[in-house]
Amino acid sequence: MYSSVYWNTGGGNMAIFESSQGRFKGNFLENYDAYIRNSPAFHADKVKTPLLILHNEHDGAVDFNQGITFFNTLRELGKDVVLLQYVGENHGLAQPKNMKDYTIRMREYFDHYLKGEPAPDWLENGIPRIKMEEHLKSRQKKTEKIAS
Repeated sequence: MYSSVYWNTGGGNMAIFESSQGRFKGNFLENYDAYIRNSPAFHADKVKTPLLILHNEHDGAVDFNQGITFFNTLRELGKDVVLLQYVGENHGLAQPKNMKDYTIRMREYFDHYLKGEPAPDWLENGIPRIKMEEHLKSRQKKTEKIAS
């Protein structure tokens, strides 16, 4: 991601890696080993804990393809991983309906992995992308009933 665009500001990602979150000394050509050592993709085989990833297609901070690449790498390795993606959302969630849905999914996820409760259908079987809108609408109706 070093030379890609930070779409939320229109600038390059270089500063993030060299002087902000990354704290690398120099670019990836000058400090190749450090970039490889810190790349999740090169350590995917070491993932042992089930992983829930939230990454949205309009993420202006981390290119969506980065999340897809990591997710697919983990899946190819047979890791226990789920990718959640909310249409139209950026680096975080701004739409209340999506915030609520994500909160409920996190609870269901942790109830399953930490309390041993049965896995919800979305976690057990996944939801095909073309059925996601219908799935979210049915969940929204269900949560409205619970709230009232």
